[in-house]
Amino acid sequence: MKINLKRYALYLLRWQASTPILAGIGIYLAAFGQIVAAIVANLVGGLIFFWVDRFIFTSQSIAVQWEVKEMVNCVDCGKRARGYRLVKSDNYDKSNDSKPKFRCEECSKKKSKELEENGIRTE
Repeated sequence: MKINLKRYALYLLRWQASTPILAGIGIYLAAFGQIVAAIVANLVGGLIFFWVDRFIFTSQSIAVQWEVKEMVNCVDCGKRARGYRLVKSDNYDKSNDSKPKFRCEECSKKKSKELEENGIRTE
């Protein structure tokens, strides 16, 4: 499994941002006991960081965008199979392509290597 390093870095920064917020709530509520302070701090953290995590893990601005279609003819080998095409990456945009080119999984992997050798991120 390849990791989207941009997503991972944002997630790690999110964890660091949560520390002072949750610690502050814990200190403020310490008079009510450690368990109550921890429960309330975690509830507040969940209310805040659910939205941040949702952005990190679903944002299309962070991810490379692929389109998948069932049963297409591969543009490279002609095989009839599930087809893949890279739509958008950091420095690559085929979102307005009037004639998209789909490739079978094997040919798509070869094309991905070519694109990465030319500095285009595919994952």
